[in-house]
Amino acid sequence: MSSRPRIVSFLVFIPALFCVAGIGWCADGESLFPRGGGPKLGELRGLRAAWVDNTLRVVADSPPPSAAPYVWAAISPPDGGWKLGQRATVEADITNSGAAEADVLLWVVGESGWDAVPANAKLAPGETRRLICQLRETFPDGTPKIDPARVKDIRLMVRGRFRAPLTLEVRSLMARGAEPPWLPPKERVAVPPVTDEAPAPGRRVRYRLAGDPAGGPYAVLHLPEDWRPGVRPPLIVEYPGNIFFVPGCYSTGLPDQCVIGAGITRGRGAICLALPFVERAAGVIAEGGWGAPADTASYAVAMVEQVCREYGADRANIILTGFSRGALACGFIGLRDDRIAAFWKGFHACQHYDGDGWNGANEAGALERARRFRGRAVFQTDNPRAKFQAVMDAMQVPVTWADSGLGAHATAMFLDDRPSTEQLRRWFRELVAAP
Repeated sequence: MSSRPRIVSFLVFIPALFCVAGIGWCADGESLFPRGGGPKLGELRGLRAAWVDNTLRVVADSPPPSAAPYVWAAISPPDGGWKLGQRATVEADITNSGAAEADVLLWVVGESGWDAVPANAKLAPGETRRLICQLRETFPDGTPKIDPARVKDIRLMVRGRFRAPLTLEVRSLMARGAEPPWLPPKERVAVPPVTDEAPAPGRRVRYRLAGDPAGGPYAVLHLPEDWRPGVRPPLIVEYPGNIFFVPGCYSTGLPDQCVIGAGITRGRGAICLALPFVERAAGVIAEGGWGAPADTASYAVAMVEQVCREYGADRANIILTGFSRGALACGFIGLRDDRIAAFWKGFHACQHYDGDGWNGANEAGALERARRFRGRAVFQTDNPRAKFQAVMDAMQVPVTWADSGLGAHATAMFLDDRPSTEQLRRWFRELVAAP
């Protein structure tokens, strides 16, 4: 990353806006660039970035790989965080200074990994547009997408394999509009952010297999608030969705984004373990696809064994769940062979399941895998019964079907007390209580 030149305060005139740049104040809003300097930059994916003359300039010399056609630059909050709990929007002027069209997304990303609010535009070369992220945006059923008081970062993202070197310029990043203090829906589950701390009750932490390097694949371990040595709590194992960014869906492909287990348990009474898809030879998490399926299954076996050994998870009460790609993985990975299939007392799948044809998960293979299931029950959220009934019949256990009503490809439904989530919680309690 390039060094950041010193900023000298000066006046910037934009229609309907009067700012003192570098001071952090505007008559029509509040600048999100820190006083006296440029933004703190977080993760850079396929981009170089520098803060120059009150402008964040991002450059990509080559397009991203076809397997994950996204590049981005994350802007981290200043010390103390952004104060967005009573703001209506986050906005920025973005200019495409490159030679090809750019499909741009501006995201405000929640810190707990369960969603984000976007603004999207396709910018022609030389075009400038103001992108506006609505902090109070909801899913189709009215469920809030993020808690604006808990924002992890702001991301400038470009989708697709652009045809020429990319250059974007970001100016006037600011919060606007006054709103009442944001209040979560009644009984909303507050999911802790993921950290690199040591495991402890109530924490969600990145957690690695013994012997794995610090920069290698990791799981996310969430010990319940009431965990203590000597107890034998149930274990919920969860797989995330595929990397997929469109205005209606923010999915990173990382275990950090798994929240179904937290929603089922409300953070108490069970250990939650979010697993990655892996490619062991490359030493990386596969954000898209299965990784190497045999590696992903072997990693799961080793990680479940380690959590049972180190934290006392009850081997007789292990549930596998997942969203989207993770839902397909219940069968495609979780029933890959008899060794991994022996773990599961039950499955819960949300919005997809093994057999729908994605990435080799066809119905013929799903039927063969289904016969390895040795558990007691299956719960399906937002899946069409007719599409998966044949595979469910092959599993020869009771199946519960529920519709969340969320109306979006996301997992926020599990963090509220809606009927489908209460039904899932009862199903889980009854299943782990059964001998």
